[in-house]
Amino acid sequence: MFPGNFVASTPDKPAIIRPSTGESITYRELDERSIALARYLRGLGMKPGDHVALISNNDLRAFEVYWAALRSGFYITAVNCHLTAQEAAYIVDDCEAKVLIASAAAAHAVPTDPALTPRVLHRLVYGGELAGFEDYDAAVSAQSTEPLDLQPRGTDMLYSSGTTGRPKGIKGDLPEGEVDVTMDPFTAVFAPMYGFDSSTVYLCPAPIYHAAPLRFCGVINSVGGTVILMDSFDAETALSLIGEYGVTHSQWVPTMFVRMLKLPEETRLGYDVSSMKVAIHAAAPCPPEVKASMIDWWGPVINEYYASTEGAGATFINSEQSLSHPGSVGRDGVMGIVHICDDSGADLPVGEVGTVFWEREKLPFRYHNDPEKTASAQHPDHPNWTTSGDIGYIDDERFLYLTDRAAFTIISGGVNIYPQESENVLTLHPKVFDVAVIGIPDDEMGEQVKAVVQLVDGIEPSADVAEELLKYVRDRVSHFKAPRSIDFADELPRTATGKLVKHKLRSHYVNS
Repeated sequence: MFPGNFVASTPDKPAIIRPSTGESITYRELDERSIALARYLRGLGMKPGDHVALISNNDLRAFEVYWAALRSGFYITAVNCHLTAQEAAYIVDDCEAKVLIASAAAAHAVPTDPALTPRVLHRLVYGGELAGFEDYDAAVSAQSTEPLDLQPRGTDMLYSSGTTGRPKGIKGDLPEGEVDVTMDPFTAVFAPMYGFDSSTVYLCPAPIYHAAPLRFCGVINSVGGTVILMDSFDAETALSLIGEYGVTHSQWVPTMFVRMLKLPEETRLGYDVSSMKVAIHAAAPCPPEVKASMIDWWGPVINEYYASTEGAGATFINSEQSLSHPGSVGRDGVMGIVHICDDSGADLPVGEVGTVFWEREKLPFRYHNDPEKTASAQHPDHPNWTTSGDIGYIDDERFLYLTDRAAFTIISGGVNIYPQESENVLTLHPKVFDVAVIGIPDDEMGEQVKAVVQLVDGIEPSADVAEELLKYVRDRVSHFKAPRSIDFADELPRTATGKLVKHKLRSHYVNS
């Protein structure tokens, strides 16, 4: 249920290893240091239901903070360490954190001016110094590591990525019960589904401020496995670590698959990935060709789930189902029932495109301090049906297919165009390293479809390359859906988890 359950059986087993530095933390150390931090935080007067904010790179101490909060009944909010200090301050203040813990390695994102985070009463820093912050290691070392009498389970309160606006805090209810006997919902669902257990060696190539990496690392700690924590994703390094550590499980986003597939064939095939039992991907729809190529390379170990930070619901699909239902993100039924609804909220029949709603027994989340946003995510007639804004359809076997997010839909001449379709086609073109398809203002049509392409190294932008790419996509999708033009960029704006930040890209065309 949590790291302390494994201290008696495997105290010296690594709970987490950070290959870039050679550091590791055992189950005994993780348990003792999270106890000590929990004692420190409780000594400050913190009580169940209070909030701790964390701004950190992928540092082992982040999990000491995570488990100290979860064994004390606190909410923990992990903040994107790639934000500016002012952007991070908004989240720290909005979540009402009483304590802010930061890594000096993420100093650029840490609000050090107390005026920016007036609710914060105490500040700690590890890995260096920050003005106004106390030394984390000194604070922890001064505390007892004797077991705690009461350990109510806490939970995370994370924020949406803010790719289409200001981040929103997603708050669920605190679990009932003690941390050593109460299982969190992610362990309850994913451990039996993917075979997570004490023999699991799990590769985490993504930043742990993001929901899936943080929660899945927590799941591995909860079943007694070992996390291999990368500082950041690098395609060849990731492949090397799989063989070096005998990785059995991993989680990716489709962009990472694309980056690995675009390595020279002799490079990527030179690494041993035979230990991999389950490779999970999520966060964004995966182009069918990309998934098929990964299955051909790694075997039928590729598994996808579709969900959101909100936890409204989830679908699941394995390799065999993906090959027989290309483009699907899976079936519902495990975590909620899917409804495809029109603009009025009416259920649509099989095959028709609409907003994806999730039916649950009770409202699964609420946006912190924002009842209007919570209401906007609810179905007009069924308050326990919620949506995160995705658009799609289901087939007659209840496999769900996503066409795009509502916020990314292009309306050209009154017709809805979903840019994901053209993006999927262009992604694997040998000259394309990255691509985004957006709608830009058009006096006649309202919006026109524009592709912005980052070319692979060694290919120079030119009118001939643009025409080649346009013809390539027009040969594969209807002309009215295809880009009218292509621009080239040195780099596209993506979050560290691989999500395109389309509003930043589009603002260049709207404001220019």
